[in-house]
Amino acid sequence: MAQKKLETTSGKVFFEASVPLFEEISAVNNAVNCTLNLKDNSIVFFLKIKDFKFKRDLMHTHFNEIYLESDKYPRASFKGVVPNFDLDKISPEGTFLKINGTIKIHGVSKPITVSGIFKKTKNQLQVTADFILNTDDFEIKIPSMILPKISKKVQTHLECSLQ
Repeated sequence: MAQKKLETTSGKVFFEASVPLFEEISAVNNAVNCTLNLKDNSIVFFLKIKDFKFKRDLMHTHFNEIYLESDKYPRASFKGVVPNFDLDKISPEGTFLKINGTIKIHGVSKPITVSGIFKKTKNQLQVTADFILNTDDFEIKIPSMILPKISKKVQTHLECSLQ
C-alpha cells in the first residue's frame, strides 16, 4: 500500500427499492470502478448503468429504458474527498469516516455526504457505505400506475476492495 493510489474495477453497488406486499426490486452492479488518491484523499466511483443485474430481465429492461434512460445517461459517478483520511490510522476492525462529494445519476448532480467504513487488511483497503438516494433528486420519473410498487427512497450499499 505504499503507492499513491488505491483502486479497483470490481467494486459492488447493490440497491433495493422494494415496498411491502409487492415484488422485490433490487439489483447489483459488480463492475464499479473506484480510485482513492492517497495524496489528496480524493475518491472517485463510476459505473455503467447497464451493468446492474436484476432477477428478472424485464426489470432490467424497464430500469434501463424507462427509469434511468441508460442510452442517454450511460454512467453514474461520485467524485469527492475523505477529509480525515489517514491510511496509518485505519484499523482492521473498521474506521468510520465521512465522505463528501457530488453524485451524478441520470444527468443530475447532487452534493452528498455519506459515512463510510474503511478497513485495512494486509493487501487491501475495504470501503463500505450505506445510504439512501431519492429518485426525485435525480429527476427519475416513475409512472403513476407503478408508483405504489416502487419506493422513491432507494436503499443503496457500496463495497470496494482497493489495492
